Amino acid sequence: MSSPIRKDDIVAPRARWIEQGQAAIRHEADVMLRVAQALDDRFASAVEMILNCRGDVIVSGIGKAGHVGTKLAATFASTGTRSHFLHPAEAIHGDLGRVGQQDIVLILSQSGETEEIVRLLPILRGLGATLIAMTSSAENTLGKAASVVLELGGIIEACPLNLAPTASTAAMLALGDALAITVSEHRGFRPEDFARYHPGGSLGRKLAFVEEKMRPLAQCRVASDQLTIREVFQKVRVNGRRTGAVMLIDAEGRLSGIFTDSDLARLFERDDLVDINASIATVMTKCPKTTTAGTRFQAALHRLANEKISELPVIDAQGRPLGMLDVTDMVGQIPCEVEEPAVRPTLKIRYPNQDERGA
Repeated sequence: MSSPIRKDDIVAPRARWIEQGQAAIRHEADVMLRVAQALDDRFASAVEMILNCRGDVIVSGIGKAGHVGTKLAATFASTGTRSHFLHPAEAIHGDLGRVGQQDIVLILSQSGETEEIVRLLPILRGLGATLIAMTSSAENTLGKAASVVLELGGIIEACPLNLAPTASTAAMLALGDALAITVSEHRGFRPEDFARYHPGGSLGRKLAFVEEKMRPLAQCRVASDQLTIREVFQKVRVNGRRTGAVMLIDAEGRLSGIFTDSDLARLFERDDLVDINASIATVMTKCPKTTTAGTRFQAALHRLANEKISELPVIDAQGRPLGMLDVTDMVGQIPCEVEEPAVRPTLKIRYPNQDERGA
């Protein structure tokens, strides 16, 4: 009967586990640095080819390289280059119909000799597509078939057996990202372009403009500053949930003031009597805080929080109201921030000598 595992038997190797994790990350970082230093004019040629491409950038690979390829196709697509992933096995069962003469096919394979990849090469050339290879050597089968080869060189994997694709796929990912980012920059890709492709989630929130998130004018309470307090609250109504403020405009339609429900409550809390037949202009907040169309929504959110205001009118360049940012509408869009600890634990990293890894 085997002896039970003691707690000390588990705790003892913890330091070694940390050391091994650090060594693996260090090794992959060293590989990526070597790939970066080895970039030459072939990288520039690949950038130029993609910039001049009139079709799509199709990314292909199988196994772990295929997973990297899927991510790279998504990165290209989100940064202004039409792109999709082509699975080599699915390609020979009909998906080759996605490939045209004006397309560029970026193929990822460290060995350059993978059966599914090699089988595709003559077919892709026959379709007239231009091939860019990301592989270990220009002398393997994939490298010889490509118009441009982005060489990764011989890579020792972070896997202790030197078998599981780890350092090689990390290098492919870094090199592919570098290619996509360089192309994107030279296309003049702007934050508003990025926002167009990322309308959801935290990225969409950061990049959106206030006019995309505000309550439109038709759903806001807007009144002439010549009306009385009574007239404003009796006549100015909107369907649905009302905002907590009335935007007041002058004869030219420009925002002249704002009057909130809280302002009304404060009037009735005074000791002296309130004449609700008085002009709203006498009690409104003149020159209220506003934001203009074209302002980033994230910046407006910070104003609501930092200036402790509940309503922020959105105006155009002429000062006319376009809508309202109401804090009650914004609650679901304000990210929850976790307070970071005052003191972070420090971790002293000791990297083993590279020779000890056999790298």
